Amino acid sequence: MSEVQTITVAQEEAEIRLDRWFKRHFPAIGHGLLEKWLRAGNVRVDGKRAKSNQRLEAGQAIRVPPLPAAEAPGSEARPREARPAPVDEKTARMLRDAVIYMDDDIIALNKPPGLAVQGGTGMADKHLDAWLDALSFGAGRPKLVHRLDKDTSGVLLLGRTANATAKLAAAFKSRAARKCYWALVAGVPRYPQGRIDAPLAKLPGKAGEKVAVDKEDGKHAVTYYRVVDSTLKRAAWLEMEPRTGRTHQLRAHCLLLGTPIMGDGKYGGAAALIEGTGVSRKLHLHARAVRLPHPRTGKPIEISAPLPSHIKASFDFFGFTEGESGPPFVSFEEE
Repeated sequence: MSEVQTITVAQEEAEIRLDRWFKRHFPAIGHGLLEKWLRAGNVRVDGKRAKSNQRLEAGQAIRVPPLPAAEAPGSEARPREARPAPVDEKTARMLRDAVIYMDDDIIALNKPPGLAVQGGTGMADKHLDAWLDALSFGAGRPKLVHRLDKDTSGVLLLGRTANATAKLAAAFKSRAARKCYWALVAGVPRYPQGRIDAPLAKLPGKAGEKVAVDKEDGKHAVTYYRVVDSTLKRAAWLEMEPRTGRTHQLRAHCLLLGTPIMGDGKYGGAAALIEGTGVSRKLHLHARAVRLPHPRTGKPIEISAPLPSHIKASFDFFGFTEGESGPPFVSFEEE
């Protein structure tokens, strides 16, 4: 058995779940043992009891109890860190084709819809975090800076050095990074432009990773939006800027407007589908642009991502023209 350890959460590990953090650092510790430790209070985050699905913050201190002999430091029963499985050439080519910007510090991807950023139940190694070796380009394995939902497309940043990753992650945490999203929604909001200030909380029980407005226990969540274009009250093109980064924030806030995002059956149900039009049933949410200070120079950098094919086809169907939106962020200048 090893001794009790206290490990600080790194900047690039912010927002990952506690159970996934353990899988990274202690691959031999099974989920059952981790849950046993959590129930007994042997694993703590900043001195407090924790749950396996708790999202971590950079700088938090995690108490790790004495490890079984096979996982203790110095043991040769298993490597300290599990290496990701090799990336097949088809997947590597897909990831390299998704690169829309690269310098010595940053790689930006136009993440395709359907690509999970990190692992989850049943995901095995079929997610971006397991395939990052394909994006080393001879300069070391890059690291995730932030996340997008599996079915959301658009700009996703990676740090190419530890220093760049830490500074980029800090920009997202401090909200020095601004994010512009495009969405096609079913219906048209009552007001053409506005500010949604509605706290969100995760639903209990078997709802999965899903949130709802909760004015008593919810976390502060603010989204600015404007209607760029609409058609016959059937559909609208929204430009949105979240000022907070809650799970599924834009999906929940669009539902609150009475206009669920097209293809978002999880939140909008049948109302999120416009039947008989041939419009794709995939989620119509796209991270259009990111603006933040460059980690090396400190100067503002803005990266935009073109639409995926299913959203572009829907734009064509409804007669929306991309150029009508104007530059990102202009509508939501800081107050």
